Amino acid sequence: MKLLSRLAWMGFVSSILLVPGLMGQTPPPPPPGNSGQSDKDKQAQNKNNKDPRQQNTRLTKDQIRKLEKELGNAYKEWLEGEVPLIITDAEKEAFLRLSTNEEREQFIEQFWLQRDPTPDTPENEFKEEHYRRIAYANEHYASGIPGWKTDRGRIYIIWGKADTIDSHPAGGPYHRTNEEGGGSTSTFPFEVWHYNYLDGIGNNINLEFVDPSGSNEYHLTTDPGEKDALLHIPGAGLSEMEMYGEASKTQRFNRPDGTTSPVSMYDVPGKNNEFDRYQLAYKVFIAPPPVKNKDLLEVVTARIVRNQLPFNYHFDFLKITTGSVMVPITVQIANRQLTFQEKDGVHSAQLNLFARISTLSGRVVQTFEDTISKDFPDSLFQKYLTRQSVYQKIVPLRPGLYKLDIVLKDVQSGNVGVINTGLQVPRFEEEKLDTSTLILADDIQSVPANQVGIGQFVLGEVKVRPELSHEFFSDQKMGMYLQIYNIKVDETTHKSNVTVRFRITRGDQEVFNTTETSEEFRQTGDELTIHNLLPLATFAPGKYKLQIIINDQLANQSLTREAEFTVKPPAQTRAAAN
Repeated sequence: MKLLSRLAWMGFVSSILLVPGLMGQTPPPPPPGNSGQSDKDKQAQNKNNKDPRQQNTRLTKDQIRKLEKELGNAYKEWLEGEVPLIITDAEKEAFLRLSTNEEREQFIEQFWLQRDPTPDTPENEFKEEHYRRIAYANEHYASGIPGWKTDRGRIYIIWGKADTIDSHPAGGPYHRTNEEGGGSTSTFPFEVWHYNYLDGIGNNINLEFVDPSGSNEYHLTTDPGEKDALLHIPGAGLSEMEMYGEASKTQRFNRPDGTTSPVSMYDVPGKNNEFDRYQLAYKVFIAPPPVKNKDLLEVVTARIVRNQLPFNYHFDFLKITTGSVMVPITVQIANRQLTFQEKDGVHSAQLNLFARISTLSGRVVQTFEDTISKDFPDSLFQKYLTRQSVYQKIVPLRPGLYKLDIVLKDVQSGNVGVINTGLQVPRFEEEKLDTSTLILADDIQSVPANQVGIGQFVLGEVKVRPELSHEFFSDQKMGMYLQIYNIKVDETTHKSNVTVRFRITRGDQEVFNTTETSEEFRQTGDELTIHNLLPLATFAPGKYKLQIIINDQLANQSLTREAEFTVKPPAQTRAAAN
C-alpha cells in the first residue's frame, strides 16, 4: 500500500506537470506553412498564454506570486505557513496550478499520505511530528518573527532536535579550543548544534548559530569567528599564537578560507574549505530529509518525554442545525498532577492550554488557547488536592471527521501533556428521533438570564459541568443532561407525547426505575431537554448502569441512551466543588 500510494502520488504530480499546456513539456514547433498566422490570431494566442495555469513552461517568480495571491486564506496558509520547508518546488508548482478547492483538498491529502511512514494505520507520524516541531519552534525560537521563520526554527523543523547542543545564551567570557586557536575572548550569544548524522549530508555535522544583535534572532553562520565580540578591537581577545607574537590579529581578516577565526597551529590547508561550508549551509535549508522508519523511533521517544502530564478528555455533541453541531471539548486533570507554589498562605498552580482542530487533509479549522489558574488557601489545600480541575471549550463544527490535538503545559514544572485523537462529528438527520450525547455531571444549575449560552459548561439556560471519570460520592447528586431531537408535535394541540424512563441497574439487579412525561421537561419546538439531579445517598458503593429509554408515542419511535457510573463512599476530606 505504501508503494502504491507513492506511485499514485508520483503519477498525480507528473500528470499535472506534464500534460499539454502545463510545465515540463516542450510545445511542438508550428507545422510547416503556418508562418503566415495573422496578427489578430497572434494577439489572441498571447492573451490566452497570460494565465500561468495554461502555460507550458516553468512558472516564473512573478507568476508564482500571482497564483499565491489568488489562493484562499486557508490554502495560502497551508502553503506558506505550514509546509514551505518540506514541499518540493515541483509539488508547489503543481499545487498552484490547481483550479478548484476539491483538487487542492485531494492534493493536500496525498501530500501527507506519500510522506506517511505507516500508511496502513490511521496515524500519520510524519505529519504529527511536523506540526509538533512547528509549535516547538514558535515557542522557543521566536524573535520579532515567528519561530518557524528563524534559522534555528527552520533547521529544527527540517531535521529535528540536534543530538547535542552547546548553548551560550548570554555570551560573555569564552575560552577557545585548541582548534579554534586557544586563548580567551568574549562572545555574542551563540549555540552549536551537533548532529551525529544527517541523511543525504553526512556524519558529525556542526551548525553554529550566532546572535550578534542580542535580539534572540540567532542566524546560521559559516564563519566560526563571527561570535567573537572582540574581533574588531585591537589587542583584545587574542589567541595563543597572537599572544606570543607568532601570529597577528590582522591575519584573521585575510584568511583564504573566508573565516575570521584566529590562525591556529592546528590549521590544515583545505580542512576548513569555504565552498564546503557554504554548501553545507545550503543543503541543511534546501534539502528536506527523506522519510525513514528510523524517524518513528524519534517520534515515539518524543511522545514519551513530552507526555509527562496525564489528563483526561471528552467531547460531546449537541445539535445546532442539520449542518452544524455544538461540540463541548472538556479537559480534566487531577490537582495532584499540578505543581503548586506557596506564597502568603495561598498555593497557586498554572496551566497553559493549546488545542487545534484540523481536517484530515491538514487544514486547520480552529485553534484555541487559554491559561488555567488554580489558587487554594493553605487551610483547604490538602482537601483540594483530592479533586479534579475541569476546563471546557465549546466549538461549533460541521459534521465530519477531524483531528484534535490538545497540549497542556504546567507553567511551574514545565511538564507537558499531549493528546492526539480523531474527532468524528455526527450528522443529526431530520424527521428521525435522535439525541445529543448523554452527559453525566457533578453539577447542574440554572444561570442568570444575562449569562445564558455564555461561558464554560453553559448549555442554553443551565450550567452543566461534566464528570469525565463518571465517579461520584454517595453524598453527591449525579446530574444527567440530554437533548432529544425531532420529536413529533400534534398539529392540533401543538403538544408532544413523549415518555422518558430512567432505569438504573447494578449487575442483574434493578435499583432505580421511574418514568416521566414530556410535560415535565423543557420543550422548544421539536426539541426537548432533560436535566435532572439524582441523589446518590441510597446507592451502595459500586458500579451501576444508567439507561434512559425514550418513546415518542406520536411518531411511534423509540431509542435508548446508556452510561455507566461508579458510586464511592463519602469522602470526609473531600473539598467542595471547584
